[in-house]
Amino acid sequence: MTGEDPGPLIRLFGLTGGRARPQGETFDLVAIVSTAAGSHEFAELLPEHRAVLALCRRPTPVADVAAHLRLPLNITRVILADLRREGLVTISRPRPAAQTIDERIYREVLHGLRSL
Repeated sequence: MTGEDPGPLIRLFGLTGGRARPQGETFDLVAIVSTAAGSHEFAELLPEHRAVLALCRRPTPVADVAAHLRLPLNITRVILADLRREGLVTISRPRPAAQTIDERIYREVLHGLRSL
């Protein structure tokens, strides 16, 4: 065996066990990932899994997790789905924008439009 780097494709294949798509419920780029209560960093986890657990102690979007790991999005999704299946992270959809703006703001916008 040589000391040469096997290349990024072999490494990515190993990270996901050859899977290109996550198992279970799908989630998108803006889904929020949080480390589950009571999850600990386990020595048997891959460094990428431990990095996710450390990063997601604060709620973090999937896109930010992928950027932090410097991995393609589909690989990141597989890793996140595996961690979710093990109960180490939770992945939730962000609240729709309509639910984040209260009625007062709508009234102020309407008042401003009428005054034009």
